[in-house]
Amino acid sequence: MKLRSALTALTLLAAPAAVVLGGATGAIAAPSTAPSNGAAAVAVTKISHATATSMFSGSGVTWSSSGGCSDRNNSTCTSFTELNLATAQGAQTLKSATGCALNITGGTETGHASGTYSHWNGYKLDYAKSTCVTNYIKNTFTYIGPRGDGALQYQSGSGNIYADEGNHWDVLYHNCGGC
Repeated sequence: MKLRSALTALTLLAAPAAVVLGGATGAIAAPSTAPSNGAAAVAVTKISHATATSMFSGSGVTWSSSGGCSDRNNSTCTSFTELNLATAQGAQTLKSATGCALNITGGTETGHASGTYSHWNGYKLDYAKSTCVTNYIKNTFTYIGPRGDGALQYQSGSGNIYADEGNHWDVLYHNCGGC
């Protein structure tokens, strides 16, 4: 039995870091990104805008943009180009867990704050505020204090961070939230 456990552990260590799950046609593996907390680098899988919209449509997640467009280089658009697969799956998980209407208002388009774990790099989505979503976040996740800009933050059990930016939720996905 001990040999079997050791072999299982070795198999998991040797397994590829990027795995594409169902519904992610058009996905491509991206280089590893090292988290700022000193943990081991984790490969992320980037998906296309078309793949993301297909995943969202299939889960009942909607999206909108003030410009009515999806051009990544236009800040009035809502784009999912180069979105991390885990981020898209995180949106699906949130929709499933809450049962709430869920509308994405910001994706990977230009115009958001920069940084490693940014919208542009595929780690964040913005959601329109609703009483249903807000109540779920505040009653389910742990309040962890204000962000540097004053936005109140809540952390899920899986480590994803939900920041209340006033008129929308800014969500940082480190993983899919239990997909």
